[in-house]
Amino acid sequence: MNTMSVTVTPARSATAVADARETARAFLDRFVRPIAAEAADSVILVVSELVTNALRHGGGTCTLNLNTHPDGIEVAVHDRCPQGPRMRTPDLSGGTGGFGWPMVNRLAHATAVTRLPSGGKTVMALIAR
Repeated sequence: MNTMSVTVTPARSATAVADARETARAFLDRFVRPIAAEAADSVILVVSELVTNALRHGGGTCTLNLNTHPDGIEVAVHDRCPQGPRMRTPDLSGGTGGFGWPMVNRLAHATAVTRLPSGGKTVMALIAR
């Protein structure tokens, strides 16, 4: 199993999310058995969404963990906010969002939110290869 962990900070950095996407691309490029292009695109989208939300709502820093499994790629983002993402009606006119968590759930084979005993949470999405 391949694994990679990176701390993404600070929340105000204009390049933090782009850096997280590049980290995910580099991780995917290391595979001996490459994954399908559509699956790789899904991993990048999920990384972007989960890191963006963690930086926006999770206390300013987050940790991105990427792991391979026989049937998929696990994207896990840890932050300091105990409140998990929630489904809500997307805002089509006001720009307040609501699109990300439904998108993550459509792209992922499975998702989970785990509250951490020390505070905060981990949001995990498993993307099929």
